[in-house]
Parts: sequence; structure tokens; C-alpha cells
Amino acid sequence: MKMLPQAGTAVPGASRPCVAIYRTQILPWSETFVRDQARALTRWRPVLIGERTVGQLPLDGMAVRALHDGPPTFFQRLIGMGSRYLERPVPGMMKLARAVNPALVHAHFGFDGVEAWPVARALHVPLLVTLHGSDITTHMHWFASGGGGRRWRAYPRRLKLLAARPQVSFVAVSHSIREAALRAGLPEQRIHVCPIGIDVHRFHPTGQPVARRAPVILFAGRLVEKKGCRYLIEAFHTVRAQLPDAQLVIAGDGPERAMLTSLAAGMDGVSFYGRYSAAEMQPLLAQARVFCLPSVTAANGDAEGMGLVLLEAQACGVPVVTSARGGATEGIIDGKTGFAFAEGDVTTLAARLLDVLRDDDLAARMSAAGPVFVAQKHDVTRWATTLENIYDSMTGRIP
Repeated sequence: MKMLPQAGTAVPGASRPCVAIYRTQILPWSETFVRDQARALTRWRPVLIGERTVGQLPLDGMAVRALHDGPPTFFQRLIGMGSRYLERPVPGMMKLARAVNPALVHAHFGFDGVEAWPVARALHVPLLVTLHGSDITTHMHWFASGGGGRRWRAYPRRLKLLAARPQVSFVAVSHSIREAALRAGLPEQRIHVCPIGIDVHRFHPTGQPVARRAPVILFAGRLVEKKGCRYLIEAFHTVRAQLPDAQLVIAGDGPERAMLTSLAAGMDGVSFYGRYSAAEMQPLLAQARVFCLPSVTAANGDAEGMGLVLLEAQACGVPVVTSARGGATEGIIDGKTGFAFAEGDVTTLAARLLDVLRDDDLAARMSAAGPVFVAQKHDVTRWATTLENIYDSMTGRIP
């Protein structure tokens, strides 16, 4: 069992009520938002609990409790499969969870929510589940038919049972995710809208003013269907024809990389950066004139919840062009901090990119408006306060 700090060590703020933040794996490199939200809590004391640490994301100063460290052994996988089939906590989890003594369990993603419920139930504490995107927008029949693998065949049934529990509430990271939750049959009265937000102290304008930068378009994200990168490459054909010195930088990796590389073959100005770390994001943004997230709804229904990278770009003073479902309606001010366009509309996408790349005054105005918008509406500390109010309400506490 891994413990950071070690068991018995005094934890700063131990007098505050404890929230056990449940993730089966603590924490993949892409989940800075889980860490940053936990760090932003002030009235509640967060402890990350889960089956294993994966050692990808720095968690300095955070309390972590996990059963194992690193990849699972064959025996651990077998035990985990059996526990999930029986819908019980994996062996050792309850001893770990009781030592934490939480007043509430908060699971990120519906996938971890259904696996955290047996733990919360045994502890006799409420469970809060944050819904982010694929966990609620993806068609439930896709999971039931095995599209997500054997482990998630029962996910629709378990989510339905979870929704029937009065001790369980949900957080949607955007209004579009709330609508998806309602369509999936989750109870309206127990769905809260509470975006994650970003650390505005970590993301801020650097480098040359945007209006003086080279015409560089940046995409950053996993190379999967819902990110819509193929539409950006198609639009770049038009952009490059009208602006021959334009560049497209594609940062990220994923199953569509080979297809996207083939799509861009023979096209000048396109470069694939590959996988990037959280620390590399700001330097990438410091070189960009415009950031583009051309997300679409995947064939299985998977859709963007918000697209936190849109907020990071705007906080850095980089205008954005996006079709992300939550981001285009709630994550930007259309026409002021960036442009929204309809999913898959390559013609409009190319036109909006050219607007920002060619018009220095427009780029400068959007660059100035972005950090103000993010600081006012999407600061992680602001939304952490809202989240703590939800914790208080669920546990009957008076702050």
C-alpha cells in the first residue's frame, strides 16, 4: 500500500472535513485538472485514494493513499476483475478508505463513480461524481455491446442504479454535459453544473505579442475522432493556399496519428510535435498566433465536455477557434476571445483561422480579452468554492 505522506504523519489542515477524491489510477499525465481542483480546495481537505499510483503527474504536497504502485500484476488484475464483477471494493480498499475517514467520496468520471460507490456505501458517506464527457455523452448501447471492452459492458446498468441512489449526486463540467446527463436519465435535481476552471497563475501571456507572431496555428490534444483534427488539416489546405507562410503544429498522440499523418502527407507547413507534457503547454502557446480545437461528436456519441485547453490558450492571450460542444458555447466569447463554428464546417473553420492570422488588430483585441475572460469566469479557485458548497450541502455542513 502506498501512502504519501506516510500513515501517522500529521497532515496540514487535518481539522478540516476530508473528501476522498477517488481515481482508480493516480494520476494519468492528462489529469492535471483533478490535481489542480483538489489543490484549490480551502475548507475541505483532499486526499487522493485509488487502486494504484502511476507516477505520471507530479503530486508534490498532496496526500495520496493507494493500494499499489505501478502497473498491475496478473494476480492483481484477476482480483480486480472479480471485485468489479461482484460490485465490491477490491481487497484492501476499505481498510485504506476507513483510515482516511472521509465525510464524502468524490469520483471523477462516471466510470470511476460506479466503482467508487461500493466504497462510499460501506463508509456510509455520500458520493459525488463529476461527469466530464465520454462518460456520459457516449451512447450507452455502445458500452453495453462491448464497444468499450468487457470491463464496461455493465456500465450503463451500474450508472442507472447509481442514479437511483439518493446519496449520490453528480457534477457536470458544462451545461452541455448536464443536458447529456439528463438525456441519459440522471435525476435533474441531483445534477450540479460546476466547471473545473484552470490555474490562472500558471497560464499567462508570454513571448511576443500575438499580433507580431508568425502565422502559426496550434492544435493540442489526443489524436482521436472527437478532437476533429482531420477537419483542421483539411481547412489548412485553404489557409495555406491563401497564406503561404502559415504553419500548423499538431501536438499530441493517439490512434488517429497514422491517418492524420497520411492526410497531411505532401502538404507543406504541417508538423507533428508528438506527445507533450503539461509543462510544455505554455511554451507551445507562446509561439502560436491562434489555437484551434475543431472537436466533433464521434460516431459512438463521445463529445467534448469543455476543453480546458481552450481556457489555457485564452489565459495565455492566444485567440481560439473551436467547435467543441461545451467550449464553443461556454468556454469562449464568440467574436471577442475567439470564434465558434459548427462541427465539421471546414469552410468556416478556414475563414475564421484566416481572419485571426491576417488581421493584426483583431488578433490583438482577442489576445487582450482572453485572459480577462478566463480570470473572471474560469479561475479554478472560483469554481472550487462552488464545489465545496456542494460538498457542504451533501453532508449537511455549515461552513
